[in-house]
Amino acid sequence: MADVVVIGSGVGGLSAAVRLAARGLSVDVLEAGDRVGGKLGVRVIDGVEVDTGPSVLTLPEALDDTLRVAGTSLRDELSLREPDPAFRYLYPDGVALDVFVRPAETLESVRRTLGAQAADDMAGFLRYAGRIWDAAAPHFVYGPAPSPGNLARGGIASLALLPRIDPLRRMWGAIRGRVRSPHLRWLLARYATYNGSDVRRAPATLNCIAHVELAMGGYGVEGGMYEVARALARAAERAGARIHTGARAERVVTGGGRVRGVETADGRQWPADAVVGNADAAHVFGDLLPRGSVRRAAAAPSMSGWVGIVRARRRTGADVRVAHTVLFPATYLDEFADIFDRDRPPVEPTVYLCAQEACHGRAGWAGEEPVFAMANAPAEPAAGPRDPAAWSALRDTVLERMRAAGLRDGDDALAWERTPSGLADAFPGSRGSIYGAASNSPLSAFRRPPNRVPGVGGLYLASGSAHPGGGVPLCILSGAAAAHAVLADRRGILTSRDTAK
Repeated sequence: MADVVVIGSGVGGLSAAVRLAARGLSVDVLEAGDRVGGKLGVRVIDGVEVDTGPSVLTLPEALDDTLRVAGTSLRDELSLREPDPAFRYLYPDGVALDVFVRPAETLESVRRTLGAQAADDMAGFLRYAGRIWDAAAPHFVYGPAPSPGNLARGGIASLALLPRIDPLRRMWGAIRGRVRSPHLRWLLARYATYNGSDVRRAPATLNCIAHVELAMGGYGVEGGMYEVARALARAAERAGARIHTGARAERVVTGGGRVRGVETADGRQWPADAVVGNADAAHVFGDLLPRGSVRRAAAAPSMSGWVGIVRARRRTGADVRVAHTVLFPATYLDEFADIFDRDRPPVEPTVYLCAQEACHGRAGWAGEEPVFAMANAPAEPAAGPRDPAAWSALRDTVLERMRAAGLRDGDDALAWERTPSGLADAFPGSRGSIYGAASNSPLSAFRRPPNRVPGVGGLYLASGSAHPGGGVPLCILSGAAAAHAVLADRRGILTSRDTAK
């Protein structure tokens, strides 16, 4: 019998496993697939390994903190890269704006490209975004799941935070109020998509995402982003956790109001005192638990995305690819309207590209390099998958926009793709959403499922659909929060048993 069974080996599940095993608990990690990583995915195409998920690492200290619990560190396990430049934003009027890992270089690039006024506005916006982060992060990122009650009980000190985190304005309104350049407005609006949300509706609090990447840094990882998953798996096993691939959780076994373990699809029983669900919260609540165990109102899903790997002719010299490239459409806000108002793939999508050799030092094929391409898209309807023709049209539009921008040659082949339907199949309960629920209201942070599941003793959540949210660093922190809750509850149980004796 294990102390803890972790369902899923995404970075949230691995983070929880590292921390729990390092504290001496017996931990089994059950992974349905044949490798760890979850949405931090990887594929081998004609002998070349490529990343198929996240492509930039922010908040590396979250990863370092977790690795240190297992007696290692980020420096020991991985090498970070600072692409130069990091991002190139291409606008329909021909403007090309480069962004760098270091904010001083970014501001100088803005000054050269858009003028002194734009650079001053950008500097002011980053100060504003930094103030939001400093005020919000301890309560909404690093602390336990927030609630209006907790804020009220915190008294004047907690209520004084509200003006600093700007929750009552919308992201787009705050951006327009502080930044005059249309080019910078679009660049900053794009950070809503890092949360899978609608910039027109999401609270201005989420403008802190710009601070996280533009001021704190977004890095490449030598060898590819999947090295993050490998490092966490090594740390978990080093701490004593056991990782089992090909073990699909079928149900969470309960009794007496608490978990008793997990049953896998092959009928095997995995008894445990605690279960950590590193899966979409909707899957845990709706599929793995007995019906009616947890009642939660359905939440609107975050964005999904079409993604593909283009086997592109390698470019050198002045034509060498930038690590990350963003191709904006003619009217950027139309993309949000298509996804969230019309529930359809964008007619003219923003196209995001990651040149994996430039970004992560991944080795491609002889004469060709892997380029990751992505377009935002709506999640699948609750009633079932939409017509596959919608995804075919989106794919064709992405490839054509790459060609028109001079970023894809005529013989550059699409070597692999995954639609939102494929993402929904791979991650049950998600409907293909990447970040769980969308954060399109000021109360979104309070409605995200907490790491300790109320009403089911011994059940915890560690994923992008739970507190504090999606993205690699937040999933790592979700695993840490779940592990902290497990350990706190075990201390309480052991203390009560000692008292009873």
